[in-house]
Amino acid sequence: MIKVLSIDGGGIRGIIPAAVLAEIERRTGRRTAEIFDLTAGTSTGGILALGLNVRSERGVALHSALALKELYETKGSEIFRVNLWRKLSTFGGFLDEQYTHQILEGVLEDYLGNALLESCITHTLVTSYDIEDRKPFVFRSWEDRHKTVKMKEAARATSATPGFFEPAVLELDGVRHTLIDGGVFINNPALSAYLEAARIFPDEDEFIVVSLGTGEKTRKITFEEARNWGKIDWALPVLDVMFDGMNDAVDYHLTQLLGDKYFRFQYIFKDSCHIPDIAPRSDNDVRLISSEAAHFIEHQNEELDRLCEVLG
Repeated sequence: MIKVLSIDGGGIRGIIPAAVLAEIERRTGRRTAEIFDLTAGTSTGGILALGLNVRSERGVALHSALALKELYETKGSEIFRVNLWRKLSTFGGFLDEQYTHQILEGVLEDYLGNALLESCITHTLVTSYDIEDRKPFVFRSWEDRHKTVKMKEAARATSATPGFFEPAVLELDGVRHTLIDGGVFINNPALSAYLEAARIFPDEDEFIVVSLGTGEKTRKITFEEARNWGKIDWALPVLDVMFDGMNDAVDYHLTQLLGDKYFRFQYIFKDSCHIPDIAPRSDNDVRLISSEAAHFIEHQNEELDRLCEVLG
């Protein structure tokens, strides 16, 4: 039986899948990298996928899911902090990226170091998009041309959300790639992860896919509200609408393909107007998401029990 883990994009809301994985680790007594055969992630999910697969000197997972959840809680506001000069000089992010990438890169350096993709404990897949070639760019830890890419470089590329952080530049085999957040084409990589696993393990006939979302908003956008919106007004809402549509499509296909061997954990925010889209507006946002994550886990007790029994 091949076990596949997929983690959606969603900025600071990565706290939610990190919390779910921390609970799975608590119940099974094993680190995530010991449980799954392939891990995939987009954007914040890509950072988690890589962080969970960093190999320690002893050859085991260096970071627990709980440690990565705490990383988001302690560093989230710092990564998305905007000083007054940048706010004024960019007109609040309209003339340049809203946040500097140096703080994010510093955090990635601390948690991923100089580890290479080939050192990932399990097969690890991280999505990005090349804006020069205008096509998807998928990092695969088992692929020869990607093995010597540093994990922190893949993490930086997959999380380069347009308008938030400047694109990442990666030189590979003498070719320059200008990479942005993989969420622009696949915010939920679960179907891609399943297909990759089927290709890697062609003799296996039983697969389990665990797909973790970062929360879905339910606030309606009415005609009266949207009829006069321009480009600026649509900037964040259109991302949310696109991500929800893509996520629902992947969810439908995997349900049809795998039935009860497919597990999707997606929290629905009831009061979604208070939940940040990608970046926290304050430390209170971080605390709010952590509280919502704990609430979600309480209400998923039976499904988590069923999953952990299947995972063994």
